Amino acid sequence: MTGKLGPEALAEVLAATGADDAAVEAGPAYGEDAAAIDLTGAEPTLVVAADPLSLAADAVGELAVHVACNDVAASGADPRWLTHTLFLPDGDPDRLRTVAEQVDATAAGLGVAVVGGHTEVLPSLERPLCSMTALGTTERFVSSGDAEPGDRILLTKGAGIEATAILATDFRERCADAGVPAATLDSAAAFLDEVSVVPDAAAVRDAASAMHDPTEGGLLTALVETASASGAVLAVERDRVPVRPETEACCAAVGVDPLATFGSGALLAAVPPERVGEATDALDAAGIGVGEIGEVRAPGGGDGEDGETPEAGTVLLDGDRIEEPPRDELYPLWD
Repeated sequence: MTGKLGPEALAEVLAATGADDAAVEAGPAYGEDAAAIDLTGAEPTLVVAADPLSLAADAVGELAVHVACNDVAASGADPRWLTHTLFLPDGDPDRLRTVAEQVDATAAGLGVAVVGGHTEVLPSLERPLCSMTALGTTERFVSSGDAEPGDRILLTKGAGIEATAILATDFRERCADAGVPAATLDSAAAFLDEVSVVPDAAAVRDAASAMHDPTEGGLLTALVETASASGAVLAVERDRVPVRPETEACCAAVGVDPLATFGSGALLAAVPPERVGEATDALDAAGIGVGEIGEVRAPGGGDGEDGETPEAGTVLLDGDRIEEPPRDELYPLWD
């Protein structure tokens, strides 16, 4: 099946951590997208994140850079270095040039240096596979797992930003056939320019208890991962989640829930209530929209719609319990 491993299968991979190393502040864990490595104990912490991308054919190089750098930024770090592994289905020089130019321009725009990598042709592939490892430094590592009961949950920009751009490019004809106007599709395609959360994270990180970068599976998966990593319950109201008109139109055209599909471009943050104003003011100064979509709760209390006690790792969406991350609803379009 296409997509992420399920939690049980993923646990086997996460258990293979190699040698113990006291410099590893945060290693592999469910719900965490980056590791933290203390280089000397006095210098800034090194943050490392790796991600592959293959399905967004028209912008694979651009999105691959953003997805990897977003994980580093959502951990409180400034992305600085990038390694780039590219597998191509053929030796088409135009395809290679396009991906390489996308990577170069996107990394340069973020101020990130590409420091190495590997490229080869694998004829068994149907489309390019671009795998990035991003590295950055920070004075304060922000985990996905430090959300505290009482924290407010913020979401920048809106749900489904990345999916909207993919639908308006790779699936433009299908959306148009379903009645999405050309002007709306043009506007939606421009969402590619908003997939980075590096500015979002820089604005929020001083105030945030925890941050997470919604990617595959969208906001709902990011909420489940954050709840699991924090040992908490996250209660969210759907009508408080910002969803742009272009996202509504493109997702409706293909029958996809904007909250359950590729979400790069939005930053999820848990912020203590007394610091919400600080965070939203910083985002406003950076020209970044934000919505307060819910709150972090301690496990227990019978808050679910069914009256049962929600366990740690549970998301309550309008009172409905979500305990497992959904499969991204865009995948059937490629299957």
